[in-house]
Amino acid sequence: MPLIGYARVSTEDQTPLPQSEALRSAGCVEIFEEHASGGNRARPVLARVLERISKGDTLVVVRIDRLARSLSHLLEVIERLEAKGAFFRSLRDPIDTASPQGKFTLQVLGAAAEFERALIRERTKAGLASARAKGRVGGNPGLRTKDPEALRKVRLARQDGYMERLNATAQDWVPHVRRLRPDMAWEDVVRIINGPLPHGRHWTQSRLLRAVKAYVQDGFLPAEVLGRAGRRETDDRLPAIVAAIKGADPEITLQAICDRLESMRERTPRGRTSWQPSSVRVLLERAEKLGLL
Repeated sequence: MPLIGYARVSTEDQTPLPQSEALRSAGCVEIFEEHASGGNRARPVLARVLERISKGDTLVVVRIDRLARSLSHLLEVIERLEAKGAFFRSLRDPIDTASPQGKFTLQVLGAAAEFERALIRERTKAGLASARAKGRVGGNPGLRTKDPEALRKVRLARQDGYMERLNATAQDWVPHVRRLRPDMAWEDVVRIINGPLPHGRHWTQSRLLRAVKAYVQDGFLPAEVLGRAGRRETDDRLPAIVAAIKGADPEITLQAICDRLESMRERTPRGRTSWQPSSVRVLLERAEKLGLL
């Protein structure tokens, strides 16, 4: 199984060399280095690594904190790897999802995270009940009086919370949007994004548009991605979709593309639901002639 290494340091003054050497000694065939804060989930190099990894690969880090600073982010990344049939390993922590012991450790971490969330919910309910018993009214006094400054702060807080949630999922959709828009219609972009994701993390077109507009407004995406998609001939649509899947993962196999198209419920040129590698090969050849690859 190919081992893909990921090394991260927080500042430009630090060097990822010791991590890279440890990953190389562990047998990693590729090593990606990044200078970014561990608290930032929308890291471009990490997003590229997760897009690059395919079935059977293993993402390797020296320590868990080089990948994620929170348990929720760690579990999110591992869930995405599992959805692609890939694995995760930390050299200095007892986590290797390819082994029974590593899977058990991961289950314990997941249970601990759920227990922590349950405790927070119970403490919140108890605190609210205690306040009500003492006659205190919950909520922001400024909101009750519709104070403009209080309303502005709440609006900004909600926007910050929304952007934080978007940053947590940016690796799922930003690379596709940046690469496919405005050349491809939103409907097809959404289906390509949803292809490798678990059903519970699927995007709708309206939700994706709202996220993209927010990223464009903050300068994280160019305004061109919101441009109107050019009209594409009907015969060119399938080659464009296949080219997009291939472009996201140049090492992807023909059978894997078949599986992705079937998960997207995309029908073959003859209207069938089951895809064959030979059909994909023909579409890739056509995509190359059209300059899509």
